[in-house]
Amino acid sequence: MHAMVDARGLSCPQPVLATLDQIKVLERGEIVVLVDTDTSKENVIRAAASKGWELKGVEPQGIEYRITLEKK
Repeated sequence: MHAMVDARGLSCPQPVLATLDQIKVLERGEIVVLVDTDTSKENVIRAAASKGWELKGVEPQGIEYRITLEKK
């Protein structure tokens, strides 16, 4: 299963909370998170890892980041 979290324009901790909400719903699969700050990027990756999700990739898109998380 696949989900998207658009957290662009949100201040921390909102991107982390939105990602954790999606993790609760999905349980496994792939989640793409869009953020627009380095801090949000690092915090989302750390929070997802603490829930057992792996970082599949981070793609810079201009001043934004596309974070792909996966749990099998």
